Amino acid sequence: MPDSVPLAYQNQPAPPAAQKKNMWRLIFRIRRWSTYAFAVVTLVLVVHKVPPPLVATSAQAAARVEEKFEAVEKAVASGQIATLRLDEAELNSYLSTHLELAGSGTPNPDPAGGPQGAPNTPTPSSQEVEQMRSNVRDVRVQLIEDRVKAYVVFDVHGKDMTLQLEGRLGAQNGYLKFEPVSGQIGSLPIPQSTLESAVRRLMDSPENREKLKLPSDVSDLRIRNGEIVANYK
Repeated sequence: MPDSVPLAYQNQPAPPAAQKKNMWRLIFRIRRWSTYAFAVVTLVLVVHKVPPPLVATSAQAAARVEEKFEAVEKAVASGQIATLRLDEAELNSYLSTHLELAGSGTPNPDPAGGPQGAPNTPTPSSQEVEQMRSNVRDVRVQLIEDRVKAYVVFDVHGKDMTLQLEGRLGAQNGYLKFEPVSGQIGSLPIPQSTLESAVRRLMDSPENREKLKLPSDVSDLRIRNGEIVANYK
């Protein structure tokens, strides 16, 4: 029968090499589970349904927009300088009667609270953007001081997700200009650098460039005091 290990040896600490190996093993486990936890939290935030903002819409507001467009067209045709002003209710009412939303088959008369949606990547390709555009289920716009905040619902592979973008509108060399301030997919904020890169790619791509071209008689476009203000020359 072999002799038992003396008690003095049993109480001795592990060799340095073994301690180092155990430490790296612990660090690896912590990093692995931290990665899993981060991925789960990110997924939960992305798919979390953000409630839609409350915006007013009415048939009367939509009719006012049509009247304002007609007045501006008459002024421009007669050689006069004109200014078009749209408040939040008028803008949303106009969009709700002119946008073809996925699943409706007809223009949506009232963007009621439907399921939420957004793209599943902060930097989509042009093809992905076009596909998501065709799957838009709801659009709501808030005008906040000098900024616009858009809430969009997308159907992505049968899953409704939300995209929110906030920024400043402007006109530059005859094209619409958008300067992003913040954005989020679901409840997950988009890093500012990623957001700016994605918007720049979308606005500079040949597929979208002509879509952003303003009418030749629009000299300026911006948001002032919660209204869209377009100057015509």
